[in-house]
Amino acid sequence: MENFKVAQSELTDSVAAVKSIREQLSTVDACMILYFASPIYPAAAISKEMAGAFAGIHTVGCTTAGEMGPGKMGQDSIVAMAWSKATLKDLKIEVLENIQTDTEAVAKAFKSFEKLLGKPMKHLDPAQYAGMVMIDGLSGCEENLNDRLGNLTNVPFVGGSAGDNCMFRRTCLFVDGRAYSNAAVLLLMEPTKGYAILKTQSFITTDQKLTPTKVDEKRRMVIEFNGKPATEAYANILGISMDDLAKNLGEYPLGLVFDEHNFFVRSPMKIEGTSVVFYCSVKDGQELTVLRPGDIVVDTRNDLAEIEQQCGGVQAIVDFNCCLRALELNRKNQLKAYSEIFGHVPAIGFATYGESYIGHINQTSTMLLLK
Repeated sequence: MENFKVAQSELTDSVAAVKSIREQLSTVDACMILYFASPIYPAAAISKEMAGAFAGIHTVGCTTAGEMGPGKMGQDSIVAMAWSKATLKDLKIEVLENIQTDTEAVAKAFKSFEKLLGKPMKHLDPAQYAGMVMIDGLSGCEENLNDRLGNLTNVPFVGGSAGDNCMFRRTCLFVDGRAYSNAAVLLLMEPTKGYAILKTQSFITTDQKLTPTKVDEKRRMVIEFNGKPATEAYANILGISMDDLAKNLGEYPLGLVFDEHNFFVRSPMKIEGTSVVFYCSVKDGQELTVLRPGDIVVDTRNDLAEIEQQCGGVQAIVDFNCCLRALELNRKNQLKAYSEIFGHVPAIGFATYGESYIGHINQTSTMLLLK
């Protein structure tokens, strides 16, 4: 009996696509179907169809800015992974609604977990339990939600923000037949054979530094770097004109660097006046380093091979891959090469609007690896 199996359908009709997914996964005695669906499928319909097709089995997922299935990466499809009953000793799922206004949403979900487990979340062994988190990618709540997760438990939560093919209109989470926006979903799992988490990004650190000295943290905006208008300081340290900065802003991400192998990417989104808006929060006084691009395919392959060797092999992989990385891979005609990195095990993933692991990050891939 297969422990993990993946499926993909590019049929554009929701009913037909789900029927195809169901047929492909019919050989697994599943406890959960994790799936990622393009926004071409009506959210309420795809969630209802998936729950109906897999009656008595948890169906959980979200919308995407691109999907990665069996040996293929692209858009306008649905990908799914069946987890057999043998893969998890325990699985608990909580939906967090109204996350933009409910500051206690994580605490409420944890109370529910604690009631079911009979022990405090703080007492759970992080070597035994793993968390997965998916968040409305347009909510702007990733920082607060990830901070709360880190403050209330030692169990690591890994995941990403739902997308909508870069239309930035509406992103959705799916849980057991319902679709949610302004929401997040938490999965608390006890994998039977253990797990590992990989955070990988493809950049080289430089000796160029920028320190935000005036920010609007709620808007993820830097107003000043090093005491100067943000765009002026940014362009100056790069040695380029303001026009070049505006035209190629996305090529110059910054990183919160702990060492050359451990850093958290902060990607610029747009310029507003002389301020710079980022895809995730930047804090006042937090020194950032200018990053230079590497090779996503080579770096991901090497990082994955290293952690798999440490694990003695893995059974399955879930990849939360930034949509900015997916766009770069597409520009460089490397989508197929990237998906082939995962060809040796059942693996699915999606292009996210931000990644979650010890905070909210960009231009990164966060992965859950099941041993």
